[in-house]
Amino acid sequence: MGGIMQQKHFVATHGVGHGSWVYYKLKPRLEAAGHRFTPVDLAASGVNEKKLEEVLSLDEYTTPLLEVLASIPKNEKVVLIGHSGGGMAAAVGMEKYPEKIAVAVFLNAIMPDSKNRPSSQDQALGTLLMRPGSLFIEDLLKADNFTDEKFGSVPRVFVVATEDKVIPPEFQRWMIENNPVKEVKEIKGSDHMPMFSKPDELCQCLVEIAQTHA
Repeated sequence: MGGIMQQKHFVATHGVGHGSWVYYKLKPRLEAAGHRFTPVDLAASGVNEKKLEEVLSLDEYTTPLLEVLASIPKNEKVVLIGHSGGGMAAAVGMEKYPEKIAVAVFLNAIMPDSKNRPSSQDQALGTLLMRPGSLFIEDLLKADNFTDEKFGSVPRVFVVATEDKVIPPEFQRWMIENNPVKEVKEIKGSDHMPMFSKPDELCQCLVEIAQTHA
């Protein structure tokens, strides 16, 4: 692949109730820049055929992502993107396959830490994850902490969407203050869906993150 920058492989999770389709503007932009982009439909999302009532835990919800990460060759690493509630799915991927991830990007996302139980953001998670048949909150209440050795070993970057009304910037920055990251970037004027409202800015932001941290 020609150009200044080596090809990177981006793997992206979506927010709850969405699907990989949300990246339809971002995918061609990153590919035009010479990179690979793999958006993942989480269980019972997008075109994934699993029924919602069959998904009883965060691990089950995240299984499609874990399968993608498991397929990454040993000598390769990906840039993992978690958007909105998909930050929790990304965190599960980081805990299971830290060696497969060069950097994790929390795109105005719920970002857990390795100090508190995953339910510590349960109020925000309740807003994002409460769906008919969803037991994710109960599942999180029983979950173990993410670990420093696995989840904590993956470099993290947080991208703040400055006009987000779903996960307000104040809450985004509160998560960052309580769980410092390698870098904080902003997409000014972006609402909760930067892949729709600011696709060019988001593409450039992700390329810069990959260049610096992957």
